[in-house]
Amino acid sequence: MTATADAEAGFLKTDATELSRMIAAREVSCVEVMTACLARIDRLNPTYNAVVSLRDRDDLLADARTADRELAAGRYRGWMHGFPLAVKDLAATAGIRTTFGSPLFADNVPDADCLMVARMRAAGAIVMGKTNTPELGLGSHTYNPVHGITRNAWNPALSAGGSSGGAAVSIALGMQPVADGSDMMGSLRNPGAYANVLGLRPSFGRVPNGPKPETFVHQLATDGPMARSVRDLAHLLDIQAGHDPVAPLSLEAPASPFAATLDGDATGQRIGWIGDWNGYYALEDGILDLCNAALAEMESMGAIVEPLVPDFAPERIWSSWVALRHWSVSGNYAAYHADPATRDLLKPELVWEIEHGLALSAMQVHEASVTRSDWFQCSARLFEDVDFIAMPTAQVFPFDAELDWPKQIRGRSMDTYHRWMEIVIPASMNGCPAINLPVGFDLAGRPMGIQVIGRPRGERELLRFARCYEQATDWLSMAPDVVG
Repeated sequence: MTATADAEAGFLKTDATELSRMIAAREVSCVEVMTACLARIDRLNPTYNAVVSLRDRDDLLADARTADRELAAGRYRGWMHGFPLAVKDLAATAGIRTTFGSPLFADNVPDADCLMVARMRAAGAIVMGKTNTPELGLGSHTYNPVHGITRNAWNPALSAGGSSGGAAVSIALGMQPVADGSDMMGSLRNPGAYANVLGLRPSFGRVPNGPKPETFVHQLATDGPMARSVRDLAHLLDIQAGHDPVAPLSLEAPASPFAATLDGDATGQRIGWIGDWNGYYALEDGILDLCNAALAEMESMGAIVEPLVPDFAPERIWSSWVALRHWSVSGNYAAYHADPATRDLLKPELVWEIEHGLALSAMQVHEASVTRSDWFQCSARLFEDVDFIAMPTAQVFPFDAELDWPKQIRGRSMDTYHRWMEIVIPASMNGCPAINLPVGFDLAGRPMGIQVIGRPRGERELLRFARCYEQATDWLSMAPDVVG
């Protein structure tokens, strides 16, 4: 290997927590880390298209030199000091183009960071650009007319998932140490499964988002962390989490950091396995086999796995979700639909969401929220008997990247652009923390994951369990064969 390739390989194999220690101890310079990161982006991004709107190299290296001078002067910003960071292209970044993957915002350059980005910068991150996302974050397949298709880290012919597809691919390929993402409908979990990395959807309010025009009623989406190790995930969550006055429903930071309490034992912990919910969810062949093998591994850790069929009609969750999503999306984008000058720039799925949202009555929205509340109460009763709930992370393996979305699963038609991801909805709707854990690969080499759902505000317990699973398996130590 060349010296650059050696640095790249080391960067890929070193988790972010160890990299942070090395930077703080000045065993490696911020310039060296940035140089290796940019070299990896230069080499791999033309194929995978994970990082977009990359800043000028000279400016990034100048920022890295500044970070090194700060360390030399005894000024340490925090766990992310000197980390190259590409931010999901749905999050506002001051002075850096934020397109949302939409022609409507192709030239949008925010004046200020959103809250999450500001926190990561304060912890020392150097924002180098953005990670690609589906147009306006809609759909779990990362492609858009501004930046194109992001391709799977394990096979560029396949989808990376979404909407945090660029984020997942960038860390799977070692383009950056950790990544931020967001999750409305599995957007941290699904691309995590498709990249063989971790994606954590936190509890509602754990990671505040803002500032934004509406802060009380639209509570479907949340920001969160992605990483290649549980301790990295916990460290990033500690930076992202905590109350802020601009987010009135945000939670206070925990008394002790999540990253400080990862040690634990899975013995006796009870896992309720919903699986395909008695056949309600169509699943591609092979997914349940991989998940069952992961459950057997959890049992070898001392956990108790039992089948679980909630006393709740899953179609009620879907109907409620569709109505609330229509309402939320139309609230954000109806003005662009009303304006003839911008309507033709909206993708068909967005038009469908807006038009159905405009047709909803206030009472229909209320009824959807009541159904969601019923599901939360049902979930609370389930957690009286189990510590965690488990389900497959996705209903299909990574599919052809040239498709818009899967139209069928095992002969069952998918009647909307997101029906094929319905299995992520239970956790999205009850507001509980949910993590994707890798479960391996099918015979074609396609990755898959299992989502483990914790009690409300139960991130600490969920992270401890994930750490036990990480230590009992080898999946997270595996990386795509692109080094050399």
